[in-house]
Amino acid sequence: MKLPKYGIFSASIKEFFSTLATITVKRSITCRMWFLSWKIENSVLPQRTKISPDLVDKLESLALVDFGNQEGVNCLEEAIRFADQLHVVNTDGVEPMDSVLENSAALRWRDDNLKLDDCAWELLQLATDTVEEYFVSTQGQIVGRIICAKNPTTL
Repeated sequence: MKLPKYGIFSASIKEFFSTLATITVKRSITCRMWFLSWKIENSVLPQRTKISPDLVDKLESLALVDFGNQEGVNCLEEAIRFADQLHVVNTDGVEPMDSVLENSAALRWRDDNLKLDDCAWELLQLATDTVEEYFVSTQGQIVGRIICAKNPTTL
């Protein structure tokens, strides 16, 4: 038995229930989690993005990331292709979130308590390097690493 098609998405009952995962947590309480999945056809996605060497140089300097070689560029193109799926999703009426945890108990804001202590000297003592009454930060660029989702080795 097939579920009705909704736009480009469709799923069968068997596929739906095959994604049911059961995990056991403390005190032998069993939680059931539902994972919905679907496939988006390549024909509805925008044209595949090709990254030019000039753009690679610009991205490396702006993001402080080293793509290393063609494999790193391919990984970036695959990440863009994955994000292209968002162009197909209908987001009318969906409000943007401030945080992925905004409705979670994990995100609890505390009340601000004004404290009139003069603690500037104590804070300066925590700094590794100061000049007069100012913090000093290190200079230079830190080149990051790209880790491809398909191949988690550093490129």
